[in-house]
Amino acid sequence: MKFMTVKTYDELSFKGASVIAAQVIQKPNCVLGLATGSSPVGIYQNLAKWNREGILDFSEVKSVNLDEYFGLDGSHPQSYRYFMQDNLFNHINILPENTHVPSGCAEDVSKAADYDDLIEGLGGIDIQLLGIGLDGHIGFNEPADHFVGPTHLVDLHPSTIEANARFFNSADEVPRQAVTMGMVSIMRARKILIVANGEKKKEILLRACYGPIIPEVPASILQLHPDVTVIFSEE
Repeated sequence: MKFMTVKTYDELSFKGASVIAAQVIQKPNCVLGLATGSSPVGIYQNLAKWNREGILDFSEVKSVNLDEYFGLDGSHPQSYRYFMQDNLFNHINILPENTHVPSGCAEDVSKAADYDDLIEGLGGIDIQLLGIGLDGHIGFNEPADHFVGPTHLVDLHPSTIEANARFFNSADEVPRQAVTMGMVSIMRARKILIVANGEKKKEILLRACYGPIIPEVPASILQLHPDVTVIFSEE
């Protein structure tokens, strides 16, 4: 596990984007595992900028996202499909049919595990971008008594709902469930990049990277992965 500490969010964003850019340049038809939330926004801004400048070409790239709120379709402003369109896909030359986000529609939840087959069919994830929650969740894999392997529907913890309430008008509007990629597809990614911003993430990041490997801290399983880069901003 490679651990980098930087001073500012801008540094985190530049270094994180550089890691992903290197993957795209090295393998133009790579599969990117992407994440949502506030931490990756700066990374996506850099990638879009480099695409506009002709440094990066996403025309052959495929992407798979970690998760989606249950009950929100892609047109909802707080859905993760909408987030990805607004923050990245609409600003780069990636083909729409090459972007994949789990479906949050009720009729599709019974087929959630098919998402893992889709990822496998693409050849697997070359690099997976992850944030980390204050309770150690990655994607929406919440603290539990066991690690869940396949893509699945999960009940969100109160702390996750509270943390995500800032994106909604109130906590009451935050969905109580989400569809999330499980540990199997995440751990099968060839490389993993974790980004965490701010002192409030420091304690859980240390527990995840250096503490016991336990499902109560879902991110701790990443200690078993052979190629993980962690970028932490003190800002």
